[in-house]
Amino acid sequence: MTPRRLGVALVLAATAGCMMFAWAQSRDRRWAKYEHEMQDPVDDPPDAWVESEFAFGRLRFRSPRDGRGFYARWGIDANKSDRQFIEGLRRLTRVQARSVEHIVDIDSDEIFDWPWMFAVSPGDWRISPSQAQRLRAYFDRGGFLMVDDFHGESEWGSFMAGINQIFENPEVIELDDAESIFHVLYDLKDRVQIPGANVVSGPGYERDGVVPHWRGIVDSRGRVVIAICFNMDVGDAWEFADDPGYPEKFSSQAYRLGINYVLYAMTH
Repeated sequence: MTPRRLGVALVLAATAGCMMFAWAQSRDRRWAKYEHEMQDPVDDPPDAWVESEFAFGRLRFRSPRDGRGFYARWGIDANKSDRQFIEGLRRLTRVQARSVEHIVDIDSDEIFDWPWMFAVSPGDWRISPSQAQRLRAYFDRGGFLMVDDFHGESEWGSFMAGINQIFENPEVIELDDAESIFHVLYDLKDRVQIPGANVVSGPGYERDGVVPHWRGIVDSRGRVVIAICFNMDVGDAWEFADDPGYPEKFSSQAYRLGINYVLYAMTH
C-alpha cells in the first residue's frame, strides 16, 4: 500500500471509529433519534428511564421552516430547557416528575397518554386536518397545552390559523389576576415579560412583540386548555437559568409560571 493510500485508509478508519463511538454513546439516550432536531440536546441523567407520575410532554409538530437551520422548530430550546424546568419542578414541589421529557408526535395517538404538553414556536406550526382532529379530541379528554416563544402579529396569525382548525369557535381570553391558574401554588400578581437570551440585554422583546400577553383558550366549563405565553420566551428562561449572564429575576418568574401551569392542569 502506498503512503497516500495508507493515509486515506487511516483517516477512514478513524472516522468510522468515531462514528461507532458516538453511536455507542447515544444508543441508550432516551431521545437519541430526535437529537438532530433539537437546538440544545444534553446528556441523560442517571434516572432517565425511571418512570414517575408526571412527565413533561414536548409536542413535536411540523413547520415549513424545518430544515432551514440545524434543528426543527418544535425542538427550539430542547432538551436542556425541558430538563432544567423538570429539575426545578422536582425540587420546588412534591410532584413526582420524570427527570426527562417525553416527546409526543402530533401524528401519534400516543398523545392521549400525556395530559400535559409544551410547544415552542407555535407561530411557525402548520396543522393538518387529521392533526387538528386529534388535538381537539386531546383537549376534549382533558389535555392541557402550554405554548411559548412566538412574537408579533404575523406569528399570532399563524398560531391562530392552527387553533381555528382545532376549535370551531375558540374562546381566547386575556388571563387576569383573578384566574386560578395564577394562584395554584405561587401568587403571580406581577406580570413580567420574560425575554429570550438573544434580547435580554437589548429591548427585551422580539420583532413587533412589544407588549407581553398571558392568554388562554378555555373550554365550555371555563377551564384553560391552552395557556399562551405570547411575546415572551419562557423556555429560554428555563434553559439559561444556570447562565450567570441571564438575569435570575426572569428565570424565577418563568419557573413559578410553569409550575403553576403544571399544577393547574393536574388539579382542574
